[in-house]
Amino acid sequence: METSTHIWSDGELIPWEEAKVHFLTHALQYGTGVFEGIRAYSTPEGTAVFRLTEHMERLRDSAKAYEIPLKWSVEQLVEATRELLRVTGLDNAYIRPLVFWGPGDIGLFPKGSEAQTMIAAFPLGAYHGDDAASKGISTMVSSWRRISHNSFVPTAKGSGGYLNSMLAKAEALRAGCDEAILLNDAGQVAEGSGMNLFVVEDGVVYTPPVSSGILKGITRDSVMTLLRREGVEVVEQDLARGSLYTADEVFLVGTAAEVSPVRSVDGRLVGDGSPGPITRKTVAIYRDAVTGKLDEFKHWLTYV
Repeated sequence: METSTHIWSDGELIPWEEAKVHFLTHALQYGTGVFEGIRAYSTPEGTAVFRLTEHMERLRDSAKAYEIPLKWSVEQLVEATRELLRVTGLDNAYIRPLVFWGPGDIGLFPKGSEAQTMIAAFPLGAYHGDDAASKGISTMVSSWRRISHNSFVPTAKGSGGYLNSMLAKAEALRAGCDEAILLNDAGQVAEGSGMNLFVVEDGVVYTPPVSSGILKGITRDSVMTLLRREGVEVVEQDLARGSLYTADEVFLVGTAAEVSPVRSVDGRLVGDGSPGPITRKTVAIYRDAVTGKLDEFKHWLTYV
C-alpha cells in the first residue's frame, strides 16, 4: 500500500507515521469499530469525491447501529475529508474513515473507553488488478456463509464483521481464484467478500435484495440508477446459487473494486468467458459518472 502525508484524527491533521493507537484499544481487541471506503477521482473540474455525503451518512448510521457515539456531524466529516485531500495533494485517492472504541476497560463492554474518529487518504489502483475490467476475474462460492441478520448488522459496516469476509477471501485465494462469493444462511446468493453482486439473464439485470443479508452498497445503488437511466431493467430478488452458473453475465461492484466483470464461477465460464455487453456498459458509464463526465449525475461529486 502506498502511503500519504497526513491522517485526520478527531479534528487534527497529524503526520502519517504518527497515526498510532494503544495496544489495548477496544476496537483492536474486539473489532468494535465502523468504517467506510470512499474514492476520490481526478475530473476535468478538479479532484472530486464520489458520493461523499452518502458515505458519511452511512458511517453515522453504522455507528448508531453498533452503539458507538460519533461526535462529528456528517457535514464536519465531509469537510474534514476535503481538508485532508487538499493537504495531501492527492487527485486520485482511496479514503478510509473509521470510528472506533479506544482504550479503556478490557471487558467486552467498552466501559471507560472513548470513541475516536480518524480518516486516511492514500493512492489505490485497481482492486482486482489492471486487467480485471477487460478480462474479468475468477470466483468461487465460499464454504463460509455471509454474516446473518440474526448475529450481526450486515447492513452496517462493522469492522469485526469483516472477519467473515477475510475468511472467504483467503479461501478463494488459496483455491487459485481472485474473489469469493458468499451465500446467506438460506443458501441464496448474498455478495462478494467486500462487494455487491449482479447477474444478467436475457438482458435483465438481477441483484440480491438487502433482506438477503447484503450491505446496502452505495456503488450498488449508483449502478442500479445508471443502468435504469440507460433503459436496462434492474430487478432486486433472491438468487439461487445455480443462477451464477447459468447467467449470461456476472459482475461485482464496490467502491474499491468499482465494476469487476466475473469471468468464471467455480470453474464454469460465465457466458463465453469475457465481459458481456451490459457489463461493459456498466464499466463505462460508472467510470463516466465518477470522473464527472455525466452532467446529470454531477450532484454525486463533492469537489475538493
